[in-house]
Amino acid sequence: MGDDPGSRPEDGAAARTVFLLAHTGRPAAIRSAELVVRGLLRSGLGVRVLRAEADDLPLPADAEIVEDATPECLDACELLIVLGGDGTLLRGAELARASGVPMLGVNLGRVGFLAEAERDDLDKVVDRVVTRAYEVEERMTLDVLVHNNGDVVHRDWALNEAAVQKVSPERMLEVVLEIDGRPVTGFGCDGIVCATPTGSTAYAFSAGGPVVWPEVEALLMVPISAHALFAKPLVTSPTSVLAVEVQPHTPNGVLWCDGRRTVELPSGARVEVRRGAVPVRLARLHHASFTDRLVAKFALPVAGWRGAPH
Repeated sequence: MGDDPGSRPEDGAAARTVFLLAHTGRPAAIRSAELVVRGLLRSGLGVRVLRAEADDLPLPADAEIVEDATPECLDACELLIVLGGDGTLLRGAELARASGVPMLGVNLGRVGFLAEAERDDLDKVVDRVVTRAYEVEERMTLDVLVHNNGDVVHRDWALNEAAVQKVSPERMLEVVLEIDGRPVTGFGCDGIVCATPTGSTAYAFSAGGPVVWPEVEALLMVPISAHALFAKPLVTSPTSVLAVEVQPHTPNGVLWCDGRRTVELPSGARVEVRRGAVPVRLARLHHASFTDRLVAKFALPVAGWRGAPH
Protein backbone atom coordinates (compact mmCIF):
# COMPACT_ATOMS: atom_id res chain seq x y z
CA MET A 1 0.00 0.00 0.00
CA GLY A 2 3.03 2.28 -0.40
CA ASP A 3 3.41 5.34 -2.61
CA ASP A 4 3.96 3.49 -5.86
CA PRO A 5 3.90 5.96 -8.79
CA GLY A 6 3.08 3.09 -11.09
CA SER A 7 -0.24 2.57 -9.34
CA ARG A 8 -1.47 6.12 -9.98
CA PRO A 9 -3.68 6.86 -12.98
CA GLU A 10 -1.73 8.08 -15.99
CA ASP A 11 -2.48 11.45 -17.55
CA GLY A 12 -5.77 11.22 -19.39
CA ALA A 13 -6.80 8.01 -17.64
CA ALA A 14 -10.25 7.89 -16.11
CA ALA A 15 -10.22 8.60 -12.38
CA ARG A 16 -11.36 5.80 -10.13
CA THR A 17 -13.52 6.52 -7.08
CA VAL A 18 -14.53 4.25 -4.20
CA PHE A 19 -17.34 5.04 -1.76
CA LEU A 20 -16.69 4.16 1.89
CA LEU A 21 -19.46 3.43 4.39
CA ALA A 22 -18.52 2.69 8.01
CA HIS A 23 -20.10 2.19 11.41
CA THR A 24 -18.26 5.05 13.07
CA GLY A 25 -19.83 4.32 16.44
CA ARG A 26 -17.12 1.71 16.95
CA PRO A 27 -13.47 2.70 17.54
CA ALA A 28 -12.35 -0.34 15.52
CA ALA A 29 -14.36 0.87 12.55
CA ILE A 30 -12.82 4.34 12.75
CA ARG A 31 -9.30 2.90 12.76
CA SER A 32 -10.15 0.52 9.92
CA ALA A 33 -11.74 3.28 7.84
CA GLU A 34 -8.70 5.49 8.26
CA LEU A 35 -6.39 2.70 7.09
CA VAL A 36 -8.53 1.95 4.04
CA VAL A 37 -8.96 5.61 3.06
CA ARG A 38 -5.25 6.42 3.34
CA GLY A 39 -4.29 3.26 1.47
CA LEU A 40 -6.65 3.98 -1.43
CA LEU A 41 -5.64 7.64 -1.67
CA ARG A 42 -1.93 6.75 -1.67
CA SER A 43 -2.60 4.43 -4.58
CA GLY A 44 -4.27 7.15 -6.64
CA LEU A 45 -7.94 6.26 -6.10
CA GLY A 46 -10.50 8.82 -5.01
CA VAL A 47 -12.50 8.16 -1.84
CA ARG A 48 -16.00 9.47 -1.14
CA VAL A 49 -17.53 9.52 2.37
CA LEU A 50 -20.82 10.67 3.89
CA ARG A 51 -20.70 13.92 5.86
CA ALA A 52 -22.23 12.28 8.95
CA GLU A 53 -19.41 9.73 9.05
CA ALA A 54 -16.64 12.07 7.88
CA ASP A 55 -17.14 14.16 11.02
CA ASP A 56 -16.07 11.12 13.09
CA LEU A 57 -13.13 10.10 10.90
CA PRO A 58 -9.62 11.57 10.73
CA LEU A 59 -9.78 11.97 6.95
CA PRO A 60 -7.10 13.44 4.67
CA ALA A 61 -8.01 16.70 2.99
CA ASP A 62 -8.33 15.07 -0.44
CA ALA A 63 -11.18 12.77 0.61
CA GLU A 64 -14.47 13.75 -1.08
CA ILE A 65 -17.43 14.37 1.23
CA VAL A 66 -21.12 14.15 0.25
CA GLU A 67 -24.08 15.22 2.33
CA ASP A 68 -26.85 12.64 1.92
CA ALA A 69 -27.02 8.86 1.59
CA THR A 70 -28.85 8.70 -1.74
CA PRO A 71 -28.22 6.43 -4.75
CA GLU A 72 -26.85 9.49 -6.57
CA CYS A 73 -24.05 9.84 -4.03
CA LEU A 74 -22.48 6.76 -5.64
CA ASP A 75 -22.49 8.25 -9.15
CA ALA A 76 -19.25 7.36 -10.98
CA CYS A 77 -18.12 5.14 -8.09
CA GLU A 78 -16.51 1.83 -8.98
CA LEU A 79 -17.13 0.13 -5.65
CA LEU A 80 -18.87 0.54 -2.31
CA ILE A 81 -16.69 -0.61 0.61
CA VAL A 82 -18.63 -1.21 3.83
CA LEU A 83 -16.94 -1.60 7.22
CA GLY A 84 -19.09 -2.88 10.05
CA GLY A 85 -21.39 -5.59 11.33
CA ASP A 86 -24.50 -7.05 9.73
CA GLY A 87 -26.57 -3.89 10.28
CA THR A 88 -24.04 -1.69 8.50
CA LEU A 89 -23.67 -4.22 5.70
CA LEU A 90 -27.44 -4.24 5.17
CA ARG A 91 -27.41 -0.43 5.14
CA GLY A 92 -24.76 -0.66 2.44
CA ALA A 93 -26.86 -3.19 0.53
CA GLU A 94 -29.64 -0.60 0.29
CA LEU A 95 -27.28 1.81 -1.47
CA ALA A 96 -25.75 -0.96 -3.58
CA ARG A 97 -29.13 -2.13 -4.86
CA ALA A 98 -30.41 1.36 -5.60
CA SER A 99 -27.24 2.45 -7.40
CA GLY A 100 -26.11 -0.82 -9.01
CA VAL A 101 -22.62 -0.32 -7.55
CA PRO A 102 -21.03 -3.55 -6.21
CA MET A 103 -20.59 -3.77 -2.45
CA LEU A 104 -17.45 -5.13 -0.76
CA GLY A 105 -18.09 -5.86 2.91
CA VAL A 106 -15.44 -6.00 5.63
CA ASN A 107 -16.78 -7.69 8.76
CA LEU A 108 -16.19 -5.84 12.01
CA GLY A 109 -19.02 -7.65 13.81
CA ARG A 110 -19.65 -11.26 14.74
CA VAL A 111 -20.76 -13.64 11.98
CA GLY A 112 -21.00 -11.38 8.92
CA PHE A 113 -21.95 -13.74 6.07
CA LEU A 114 -22.42 -10.75 3.76
CA ALA A 115 -18.83 -9.68 4.31
CA GLU A 116 -16.05 -10.75 1.99
CA ALA A 117 -13.16 -9.91 4.32
CA GLU A 118 -12.32 -9.61 8.01
CA ARG A 119 -10.68 -6.80 9.98
CA ASP A 120 -7.24 -8.42 9.64
CA ASP A 121 -7.53 -8.36 5.82
CA LEU A 122 -7.53 -4.57 5.32
CA ASP A 123 -4.17 -4.47 3.51
CA LYS A 124 -5.37 -7.19 1.15
CA VAL A 125 -8.68 -5.40 0.59
CA VAL A 126 -6.91 -2.21 -0.48
CA ASP A 127 -4.46 -4.08 -2.73
CA ARG A 128 -7.23 -6.07 -4.41
CA VAL A 129 -9.32 -2.97 -5.04
CA VAL A 130 -6.35 -1.02 -6.41
CA THR A 131 -5.40 -3.84 -8.81
CA ARG A 132 -9.05 -4.65 -9.63
CA ALA A 133 -8.42 -8.20 -8.41
CA TYR A 134 -12.03 -8.89 -7.53
CA GLU A 135 -15.09 -10.37 -9.19
CA VAL A 136 -18.73 -9.36 -8.95
CA GLU A 137 -21.66 -11.70 -8.35
CA GLU A 138 -25.38 -11.01 -8.11
CA ARG A 139 -27.48 -12.02 -5.10
CA MET A 140 -31.21 -12.61 -5.32
CA THR A 141 -33.50 -10.15 -3.52
CA LEU A 142 -37.18 -10.16 -2.58
CA ASP A 143 -39.93 -7.82 -3.73
CA VAL A 144 -42.61 -7.42 -1.06
CA LEU A 145 -46.19 -6.18 -1.39
CA VAL A 146 -48.64 -5.55 1.44
CA HIS A 147 -52.36 -5.70 0.56
CA ASN A 148 -55.20 -4.45 2.72
CA ASN A 149 -58.84 -4.55 1.66
CA GLY A 150 -57.73 -5.40 -1.87
CA ASP A 151 -55.38 -2.43 -2.24
CA VAL A 152 -51.58 -2.40 -2.28
CA VAL A 153 -50.71 -0.25 0.73
CA HIS A 154 -46.95 -0.81 0.94
CA ARG A 155 -44.07 -1.89 -1.30
CA ASP A 156 -40.66 -2.97 -0.05
CA TRP A 157 -37.73 -5.24 -0.76
CA ALA A 158 -35.21 -7.37 1.14
CA LEU A 159 -31.84 -9.01 0.59
CA ASN A 160 -32.08 -11.41 3.53
CA GLU A 161 -35.70 -11.75 4.55
CA ALA A 162 -39.19 -10.33 4.90
CA ALA A 163 -40.55 -11.36 8.31
CA VAL A 164 -44.19 -11.19 9.36
CA GLN A 165 -44.26 -11.08 13.16
CA LYS A 166 -46.68 -10.70 16.05
CA VAL A 167 -46.74 -7.44 17.98
CA SER A 168 -48.46 -8.50 21.16
CA PRO A 169 -46.19 -10.75 23.29
CA GLU A 170 -49.11 -12.46 25.01
CA ARG A 171 -51.05 -13.44 21.85
CA MET A 172 -50.06 -15.48 18.83
CA LEU A 173 -50.41 -14.28 15.27
CA GLU A 174 -52.93 -16.39 13.33
CA VAL A 175 -51.89 -16.78 9.70
CA VAL A 176 -52.62 -18.79 6.57
CA LEU A 177 -49.73 -19.58 4.22
CA GLU A 178 -50.10 -19.63 0.45
CA ILE A 179 -47.74 -20.66 -2.34
CA ASP A 180 -48.47 -19.94 -6.01
CA GLY A 181 -52.08 -19.04 -5.35
CA ARG A 182 -52.91 -22.16 -3.34
CA PRO A 183 -53.34 -22.42 0.46
CA VAL A 184 -50.81 -24.62 2.28
CA THR A 185 -51.65 -24.46 5.98
CA GLY A 186 -52.67 -22.14 8.78
CA PHE A 187 -51.66 -21.87 12.44
CA GLY A 188 -50.88 -19.59 15.32
CA CYS A 189 -47.25 -18.54 15.56
CA ASP A 190 -44.80 -15.84 16.54
CA GLY A 191 -44.17 -15.12 12.87
CA ILE A 192 -43.13 -16.27 9.40
CA VAL A 193 -39.79 -15.60 7.71
CA CYS A 194 -39.67 -15.45 3.90
CA ALA A 195 -36.01 -15.53 2.90
CA THR A 196 -33.53 -15.70 0.06
CA PRO A 197 -30.60 -18.16 0.03
CA THR A 198 -28.45 -15.24 1.20
CA GLY A 199 -30.81 -14.80 4.14
CA SER A 200 -30.88 -18.50 4.98
CA THR A 201 -27.95 -17.95 7.37
CA ALA A 202 -29.61 -14.95 9.04
CA TYR A 203 -33.05 -14.77 10.71
CA ALA A 204 -34.32 -17.86 8.88
CA PHE A 205 -31.43 -19.87 10.33
CA SER A 206 -32.27 -18.70 13.86
CA ALA A 207 -35.88 -19.80 13.30
CA GLY A 208 -34.76 -23.31 12.37
CA GLY A 209 -34.64 -23.00 8.59
CA PRO A 210 -32.18 -24.82 6.32
CA VAL A 211 -28.86 -23.40 5.17
CA VAL A 212 -29.10 -22.84 1.41
CA TRP A 213 -25.98 -22.31 -0.69
CA PRO A 214 -26.00 -18.84 -2.29
CA GLU A 215 -25.82 -20.15 -5.85
CA VAL A 216 -29.06 -22.10 -5.36
CA GLU A 217 -32.03 -20.17 -6.71
CA ALA A 218 -34.92 -20.69 -4.30
CA LEU A 219 -37.25 -18.97 -1.86
CA LEU A 220 -37.70 -20.04 1.76
CA MET A 221 -40.68 -19.87 4.11
CA VAL A 222 -39.81 -20.59 7.75
CA PRO A 223 -42.35 -20.52 10.64
CA ILE A 224 -41.33 -19.04 14.00
CA SER A 225 -42.60 -20.96 17.05
CA ALA A 226 -45.68 -22.29 15.27
CA HIS A 227 -48.36 -24.20 17.22
CA ALA A 228 -49.05 -26.89 14.63
CA LEU A 229 -48.09 -30.43 13.68
CA PHE A 230 -47.10 -29.32 10.18
CA ALA A 231 -44.92 -26.26 10.56
CA LYS A 232 -41.81 -27.19 8.64
CA PRO A 233 -39.56 -24.86 6.65
CA LEU A 234 -40.53 -24.81 2.97
CA VAL A 235 -38.19 -24.31 0.01
CA THR A 236 -39.84 -23.30 -3.26
CA SER A 237 -38.98 -22.40 -6.81
CA PRO A 238 -37.46 -18.94 -7.36
CA THR A 239 -40.47 -18.17 -9.58
CA SER A 240 -42.98 -18.95 -6.82
CA VAL A 241 -45.08 -16.30 -5.11
CA LEU A 242 -45.27 -16.70 -1.33
CA ALA A 243 -48.11 -15.14 0.63
CA VAL A 244 -48.87 -14.76 4.33
CA GLU A 245 -52.42 -13.78 5.24
CA VAL A 246 -53.02 -12.33 8.71
CA GLN A 247 -56.37 -13.67 9.88
CA PRO A 248 -59.11 -11.05 10.51
CA HIS A 249 -59.67 -12.19 14.12
CA THR A 250 -56.00 -11.95 15.12
CA PRO A 251 -54.17 -8.92 16.60
CA ASN A 252 -52.19 -6.68 14.28
CA GLY A 253 -48.84 -7.90 13.06
CA VAL A 254 -45.74 -6.17 11.76
CA LEU A 255 -43.60 -6.63 8.65
CA TRP A 256 -39.81 -6.31 8.97
CA CYS A 257 -37.62 -6.20 5.86
CA ASP A 258 -34.00 -7.09 6.64
CA GLY A 259 -34.63 -5.99 10.23
CA ARG A 260 -34.32 -2.36 9.07
CA ARG A 261 -37.63 -1.26 7.57
CA THR A 262 -40.98 -1.92 9.21
CA VAL A 263 -44.68 -1.41 8.56
CA GLU A 264 -47.74 -2.32 10.62
CA LEU A 265 -49.95 -5.13 9.34
CA PRO A 266 -53.62 -4.70 10.33
CA SER A 267 -55.83 -7.73 10.85
CA GLY A 268 -56.72 -9.17 7.46
CA ALA A 269 -53.59 -7.88 5.73
CA ARG A 270 -51.87 -9.98 3.08
CA VAL A 271 -48.12 -10.00 2.42
CA GLU A 272 -46.87 -11.26 -0.95
CA VAL A 273 -43.22 -12.10 -1.52
CA ARG A 274 -41.59 -12.89 -4.86
CA ARG A 275 -38.15 -12.83 -6.40
CA GLY A 276 -36.88 -9.27 -6.61
CA ALA A 277 -36.51 -7.58 -9.98
CA VAL A 278 -33.25 -5.88 -8.88
CA PRO A 279 -30.40 -7.94 -7.38
CA VAL A 280 -27.65 -6.76 -5.05
CA ARG A 281 -24.16 -6.96 -6.55
CA LEU A 282 -21.40 -8.20 -4.23
CA ALA A 283 -17.67 -7.96 -4.88
CA ARG A 284 -15.73 -11.16 -4.19
CA LEU A 285 -12.01 -11.23 -3.41
CA HIS A 286 -11.41 -14.97 -3.46
CA HIS A 287 -12.94 -18.25 -4.51
CA ALA A 288 -13.28 -19.91 -1.11
CA SER A 289 -16.23 -22.29 -1.18
CA PHE A 290 -19.37 -21.51 0.79
CA THR A 291 -18.76 -24.77 2.65
CA ASP A 292 -15.46 -23.43 3.99
CA ARG A 293 -17.09 -20.13 4.86
CA LEU A 294 -19.86 -21.91 6.75
CA VAL A 295 -17.37 -23.96 8.74
CA ALA A 296 -15.31 -20.89 9.61
CA LYS A 297 -18.21 -18.60 10.53
CA PHE A 298 -19.84 -21.13 12.87
CA ALA A 299 -16.59 -22.76 14.03
CA LEU A 300 -17.98 -26.17 13.03
CA PRO A 301 -16.09 -29.28 14.22
CA VAL A 302 -14.48 -30.98 11.24
CA ALA A 303 -11.60 -32.76 13.00
CA GLY A 304 -11.24 -36.32 11.74
CA TRP A 305 -12.27 -35.54 8.16
CA ARG A 306 -10.10 -37.59 5.80
CA GLY A 307 -11.28 -36.27 2.47
CA ALA A 308 -12.75 -38.01 -0.55
CA PRO A 309 -11.24 -41.40 -1.53
CA HIS A 310 -8.43 -41.11 -4.05
